[in-house]
Amino acid sequence: MEVSRIRALRGPNLWSRHKSIEAIVSCTEQENNIANINGFESRLRALFPAIGSLTLSGHTEPVSMARVLELAALGLQAASGCQVSFSLTVATLETGVYQVVFEYTEEDVGRQAIELAEELCQAAVNDVFFDVEAALAHLKDLDEDVRLGPSTGAIVDAAIARGIPFRRLTEGSLVQFGWGSRQRRIQAAETDRSSAIAESIAQDKDLTKRLLESAGVSVPSGREVTNADDAWLAMSDIGGAVVVKPKDGNQGKGVTVNITTREQLNAAYHAASAISDEVLLELELEPELELELSLDEPVGAAAAAGAVEEALFELELLPDSPDAVVEGKIVPFSTHWGRSVAKMVAVAAALAVG
Repeated sequence: MEVSRIRALRGPNLWSRHKSIEAIVSCTEQENNIANINGFESRLRALFPAIGSLTLSGHTEPVSMARVLELAALGLQAASGCQVSFSLTVATLETGVYQVVFEYTEEDVGRQAIELAEELCQAAVNDVFFDVEAALAHLKDLDEDVRLGPSTGAIVDAAIARGIPFRRLTEGSLVQFGWGSRQRRIQAAETDRSSAIAESIAQDKDLTKRLLESAGVSVPSGREVTNADDAWLAMSDIGGAVVVKPKDGNQGKGVTVNITTREQLNAAYHAASAISDEVLLELELEPELELELSLDEPVGAAAAAGAVEEALFELELLPDSPDAVVEGKIVPFSTHWGRSVAKMVAVAAALAVG
C-alpha cells in the first residue's frame, strides 16, 4: 500500500461539510481484498479492537486496504478523544487506486492519524507489534497542544451548532466566521469590534469591580494583598470565607474559592501569585440567584459571562436576543429586561468565576 498526495480540506468540500484529510491510496492486487491476506483482520483487531466493522451494513463487496486505512485513521482519532465521525473511501477509474477521506478536528492531528493508521495496517500485515496506547497518547497530547482554547472553542462550537461556517486563520486563536463581505473575526473571546479600552478594563479585576460598584452592582469587599501575611490580615478583617485570585488572570487560572484556614490561604496565595504579581483577596458571597442551564453541550468556565452568545450577537451572526450565557449555558431573560440587564448579570458572573 502506498499513500500519496495527502491534503487537508479546510472547509466544505466535495465529500462533506466537515474538515477532512484526503489522500490517494494505491493498493496491490492482494490488498484490493484483505481476505486474500491470511489472518490480517484478526491480527488487526487484536492490535486495535476499537476499529469496528470493516464492511458497511448491507454491502458484500471486498474490503480494500484503503478502506482499512480510512477506518483506522478515523478510529485512532476518535479513541484519542477527537469528535469525529465522517469517513469515506472511493475507488477511482484506475484499478487499485482509491481516494480516502476522513474527518479531522485539528489538521496536525489528522495528518498524524493517517501516518499512524498506515503503520498499524503494516504491522497487521507483517504480524509485528504496534503500540496502540502510545499512538493514542501521542494523538491526545498533540490535540491538546494545537486545539483552540476553552473560550475560543466554546464560541466556535456555538457557531457550528448554528450552521455558521468558520475557518481558523492561525495556529493561535484568530478565527474567521462566515465568508466574503459578511465575514467576522474573533481573537480568543474578543471580536473584531471589541474596544481596546473595554479589554484593558476587563483585564483589571480591581478596576472592573470599582466600575461595577459605581454603577450600583453589588460587589464583594476585599483588597489587593502583597504577600501571604498581608492576605491573612485582610482575611481576618473580612471575617469569613474568602476568594483569592490574580488581579489580571483569565480562564479561572490561579483562582481559589471557599478559603477558611491559614493553610488554605497560603496555598491559594502561592497559586495566584504564580499567575500574577498582583493578587486580590475578596469575601466569598453566597449566590442570590440560581439560573436554569439549558445548553445542549456544556462549555468551560472560561466561556461564562455570555462569551459565546454575546460574541455571536456582536458579530451580527445571530439575531438580537435578551438571552445571556452564564457558566456556559443559555439563560433566558424576560424581554422587557432587555439585553443591558443580561449583560450586567453576565459581567457579574465573570467576576464570580475569576
